Amino acid sequence: MLRPRIIPCLLVRSKGLVKTVKFGPTKYVGDPINAVKIFNEKEADELIVLDIDATATGSEPDFAMIQKLAAECRMPLCYGGGIKTVEQARRIIGLGVEKIAISSEVISNPNLITEIAAEIGSQSVVVVLDVKKSLFGKYEVYTHNGKKKTGRTPVEVAQQAERLGAGEIVINSIDLDGQMTGYDLNLATKIREAIRLPMTLLGGAGSISDIGSLIQTCGVVGAAAGSLFVFKGVYRAVLINYPSIVERDNLVLDSLKGA
Repeated sequence: MLRPRIIPCLLVRSKGLVKTVKFGPTKYVGDPINAVKIFNEKEADELIVLDIDATATGSEPDFAMIQKLAAECRMPLCYGGGIKTVEQARRIIGLGVEKIAISSEVISNPNLITEIAAEIGSQSVVVVLDVKKSLFGKYEVYTHNGKKKTGRTPVEVAQQAERLGAGEIVINSIDLDGQMTGYDLNLATKIREAIRLPMTLLGGAGSISDIGSLIQTCGVVGAAAGSLFVFKGVYRAVLINYPSIVERDNLVLDSLKGA
């Protein structure tokens, strides 16, 4: 039976773990390998690692770093950043990663979704959509770390990705990145109503109750977060944290009962 997943998302730049606010300047917060070790101990449901430099700079995935992450990780691991070819995707899966995430290529070369799915299976292909809201309230997909507008809505891109064989959609809110004020539930609802694929929301979570609100609104979804699991307290001291199994089970049960 499918159940909601609570997923830490780690951003990597120059092999270091970083955090951003609205996709702006990065703050170094530690070593990603150490973070993985801690999430292992806390028995996280899943882990997403995104190399935020690779696509923006046109770099190839850092296979050596990916191999180290996969070797350390004891939970399902999704890696994204710089993946442009079927061969790269195959190589990453061969290193022990369960899922690969593609973003910019979904816009510039959407057929890559179908090609990679045919090679490694749809269940291992995750499409990440970075979404920003205009002054007039319209949602638009951006690429290259939120620097390039696409002129396309997340609903139409998500539906296209589903048709082409993606196995999961991650919706990442640029506006709420690092804000810790709660998920964009309106955006989440729009995507949930438009597709049948597993869906994960990222951007805005500031408390466990925010995760509960997302589950209550959308049912069985992935609730991903960065700042929530990296910072602690009003002064945002760097401290890797994650709810216990009991806390997670109670949260999921209470949220689904209220859905």
